[in-house]
Amino acid sequence: MEGIEISQGRVGARRDIAMITVKGYVDTMTCSILLNKITENLSRSVLQIIIDMAQVNYVSSAGWGVFVGEIKGIREKGGDLKIVQMTPEVYDVFEMLEFNRILSYYETIEEAIDDFDLSMGVDITKSVKRSYIPETAKVEAASPVVVQRMPQKPAGAAGGASHVFKRPKIDERNLPLSEKIKAIIIEDPKKGVFKIRKVLNTERFGYTKVNLLKLYQTLKKLSLEDSTKRFRFYRSR
Repeated sequence: MEGIEISQGRVGARRDIAMITVKGYVDTMTCSILLNKITENLSRSVLQIIIDMAQVNYVSSAGWGVFVGEIKGIREKGGDLKIVQMTPEVYDVFEMLEFNRILSYYETIEEAIDDFDLSMGVDITKSVKRSYIPETAKVEAASPVVVQRMPQKPAGAAGGASHVFKRPKIDERNLPLSEKIKAIIIEDPKKGVFKIRKVLNTERFGYTKVNLLKLYQTLKKLSLEDSTKRFRFYRSR
């Protein structure tokens, strides 16, 4: 029987966001453990919750039911539950079952934290230290793991050319998939796999639909599978 491992800490500028990190399988046998962790936070009036699923291999219908069953009550109390960092396989099921219409999903932990902090009136444009503080550790003794914000390239910065993507004269709808992907990255290298996929499925690119796993494999062939490589490609243009 596959198991589950759950750890928890606090994140955000005010350390008022619970980040639950889940590893393993969320199925009929294990989903109650996750549910208990969520309700435990709610009972302590912690209404801002992030679920990190980067290391979750499988989520059954019962597992998804935990999130869907709790989200309405959390939002009615003024809070929210956000899911981050799903694997392509788990995300495919998430999207196929249309849970993306109900639950908030973010590619990175930082995006979810920023969204929560913004809703609480925190000015995220200032230098804010965003660190993970484990529940079991005292704040003053913790060695924070800082979630780095992606550096933004200022438009027209002194000493360097402004990298503005100029659309080719040819119809972008007829471009090969690889060229469409490059065009999106040149325009905005901060876009991750999920956002690239969303842009592909627009009128500009002929509503190109691509499986998340295939998209990742294509990015890997182009050596653009991670943010560092995408930024390097962007700067080389």
